[in-house]
Amino acid sequence: MSQNNKMTPESGILTLEQEELLLQPIQDHMDALQSRIDALRKDGSAKVTDLSNKITLIREDKNFGKEERNHQIAILNKELEKAKEVESANKSEIDKLVAEGEVYLKEHFNRDYYKLVEENCKRAKEDAKKQYERQLADHKAKHEQDLAALRKEGDGEEQKKALKELNFVYRNKTFDAKMSYHVALQDIKDRRHEAFMQQYQMIDRLRASRFTMGQTYAQKWENYRYRFNTKQFLLKNGLYLVIILIFIALSIITPIIKNTDLFTYTNVVNILQQASPRIFLGLGVAGLILLTGTDLSIGRMVGMGMVISTIVMHKGINTGQFFGIVFDLTALPIWVRILLALFLCIIFCTLFTAIAGFFTARFKIHPFITTMSNMLIIFGLITYATKGVSFGAIEPEIPNMMIPKINGFPTIILWAVAAIIIVWFIWNKTTFGKNLYAVGGNPEAASVSGISVFWVTMFAFIMAGILYGFGSWLECMRMVGSGSAAYGQGWDMDAIAACVVGGVSFTGGIGKISGVVVGVLIFTALTYSLTILGIDTNLQFVFEGIIIISAVTLDSLKYVQKK
Repeated sequence: MSQNNKMTPESGILTLEQEELLLQPIQDHMDALQSRIDALRKDGSAKVTDLSNKITLIREDKNFGKEERNHQIAILNKELEKAKEVESANKSEIDKLVAEGEVYLKEHFNRDYYKLVEENCKRAKEDAKKQYERQLADHKAKHEQDLAALRKEGDGEEQKKALKELNFVYRNKTFDAKMSYHVALQDIKDRRHEAFMQQYQMIDRLRASRFTMGQTYAQKWENYRYRFNTKQFLLKNGLYLVIILIFIALSIITPIIKNTDLFTYTNVVNILQQASPRIFLGLGVAGLILLTGTDLSIGRMVGMGMVISTIVMHKGINTGQFFGIVFDLTALPIWVRILLALFLCIIFCTLFTAIAGFFTARFKIHPFITTMSNMLIIFGLITYATKGVSFGAIEPEIPNMMIPKINGFPTIILWAVAAIIIVWFIWNKTTFGKNLYAVGGNPEAASVSGISVFWVTMFAFIMAGILYGFGSWLECMRMVGSGSAAYGQGWDMDAIAACVVGGVSFTGGIGKISGVVVGVLIFTALTYSLTILGIDTNLQFVFEGIIIISAVTLDSLKYVQKK
């Protein structure tokens, strides 16, 4: 804070020493109050905490035998009971003193100290800006004088070289002035922040680190203000802001063009309903993107799952053949067919993702190649097996059983919520989840630390297959069947794009479940909105393409800045 130390009362700006003098009476009063509280806590709550910690350490200490451990704990428990009695006896007096301290801070801290410091920092910023502008003006005037003197000497090679050096020196001086200005601003920012936190340091001692909810959020808001950086904020959230503006514009345009509101309850529910199966797909591919991978076969897996589900859950003889065989599984109980369809979807999707995962993990082949191979194989097999025929609907009773609408609310949304919770738990609360981030961030370092990169990669692909299977089965429920090999075309791009827009970085090891969900909802809502407006499907792809390239560009910029 060298810049601030130079500031003097003559300029209307207080020095650090003068600010400390403003705080001193408040600090002295609070120290005296805190001494009384500490004395009351010494044999009470402070001793309770100390004895509780000792008991915990003895319980975990393997050097103690059972009898000795129980003996030591029994002695400490007796002391603990006495300390708790003292704590209980002193509680009302301590609470009274704590309340007295908080009232005093409320009356004096802002009025007698913080507001003065805050105003002082504003004046310091203005002064720093004026100094910066004066420096720029001085450098510019000196540079113009030097240029004028140089021009009088002629226009030879020596003068050109001297001109180049003059311009270089001028740029360096302006850059140094700018850096000094930014340092001064940061010093002032630090000064204000430290002054603000003084109050909570006192409250921290008063309340023994047990802040109220209001105090906790006040500190969080202050820390957010302190760390806020406009450039970083726009890099992180700029795309979302643009998308929000797009939706605002659509919500204004739609009533004018179509005489209907866009974001009605019915439309929002329809968007959530359409997004639910896609969330499964987005969550699946997000795990692969965390490992700097991708999956181009998602759409074909959806088509395969739709065909399998429709064949199994179709009522009566199927309208199409599968490898020349006409299936009729209505003899099986309906619950068996529902579970069989789900089981087969998961098995086949997981089989293909596991194969792609094996080649990726074992032979270091990029997922782009392995999943593209899957895409071609699946589409070829399903198209050949079905001769391109679209199968009929499933039994209408099945969707009513598995995803019924309760008072108009589609319970398919609850399936998506369950998937979000489960995958969030896996990513954030399990060893596999931590290893997934570690391998995605730096596979070499993860391997050195004892993590099996092979098995982490395999499990990520297997988990993706399970989610694809669930998603395709759920989509069959939503659409009441009508499975075909072509179904799901383009869904792979939608799922990948949703992850990228949601902040799952292709650089690896960066991403959140909440981001994936937001990304899926954004793309589903955008498609739904443009469809209501009657925008051609091909133009919808243009919108999606622009959003994707914007998201990846912002992600790359963030990565470059970190580097």
